[in-house]
Amino acid sequence: MALLVLASFCLVYSHSLPTGAAEGEKAAAAQTPQPAKSPAPKERAFRGALPPNVEDMREQILAAVHAGDVAELTGAIEWNEIKPDFGKDAGSDPIAHWKAKSADGQGRDVLAVLGNILALPPARLAIGRDPENTLVYVWPYLAELPLDSLTPAEEVELYRLMPVSDARAMIKAKKWTWWRIAIGADGTWHTFRTYP
Repeated sequence: MALLVLASFCLVYSHSLPTGAAEGEKAAAAQTPQPAKSPAPKERAFRGALPPNVEDMREQILAAVHAGDVAELTGAIEWNEIKPDFGKDAGSDPIAHWKAKSADGQGRDVLAVLGNILALPPARLAIGRDPENTLVYVWPYLAELPLDSLTPAEEVELYRLMPVSDARAMIKAKKWTWWRIAIGADGTWHTFRTYP
């Protein structure tokens, strides 16, 4: 009988001891100062999967690039409720504007720029006005970086986009003045233009 009482006593108290010890350890850990976490490094280029709507718009634009016909961009432009910002000189007819601005009169060099820009990863910025679609994807990601601190690999990508003389002028001025395209997380095409 004494053995049975002793066994019951041990069984009851053996389950409560680790719990109290664990709580004591938690309390001690809470009082111990934890080392400060270093902030996550700022994302230089977004290399993950694009949201489906962004990818759909990107593919619509690239379809015009692959067709070699700047007029094929009309479908992507009209998909928006509000016309994208193509710059103050674009007027009401961006297709005619790009044809007039291009070296060949057909807008094919504009399509080449679009194709080259969209081949690079975008920057992902939390700047949208809609809380549910706050992210905006900007190509090329280089347009959002400090140009005087590019890595060697980033400089190579910059030289793939434009003549070295233009790239060096932008680096010296520390300002992006070349083409830039932005698409919102909901697939809205916001801009495609150069910047003064």
